[in-house]
Amino acid sequence: MMSSDHSEPKNIPSPQVINNASLAHQGSPHKFLIPSPIVTRRTRTFSTSERAKEGPRLAGTIRSFCRNRGHGWVLPANAAEPLFVHISDIEGEYVPKEGDEVSYQTCPVPPKNEKVQAVHVQITHLAPGVSHEKWDCPSPKS
Repeated sequence: MMSSDHSEPKNIPSPQVINNASLAHQGSPHKFLIPSPIVTRRTRTFSTSERAKEGPRLAGTIRSFCRNRGHGWVLPANAAEPLFVHISDIEGEYVPKEGDEVSYQTCPVPPKNEKVQAVHVQITHLAPGVSHEKWDCPSPKS
């Protein structure tokens, strides 16, 4: 006789489902979508966050940022390749807009850690002539 531990599939606890993958079909606990490869502040390890905090603060400009999609790009002041920035790494009360000057630190992007993304991003100067909204305001419909 099989024990009850192996006879029925176990449900994954809700926090783990939310952090690692989404259920493809609510009725079946075995069909998952692939977890997102984007490393957000919530999924980054503590040691990686601490190493990023110890690094230098760099300057750059927002090249683009989409509040609805939750990500954008920072163009470093040294005119290197644009860096990815996730919505969870934006600090401050305003939603970044194209042309905003920012300061940031960098963090390696797994699994190979060959590229870096912008983290701890703070707007240092709002772009003139651009309408800025605060995070607590509803997103404008586009």
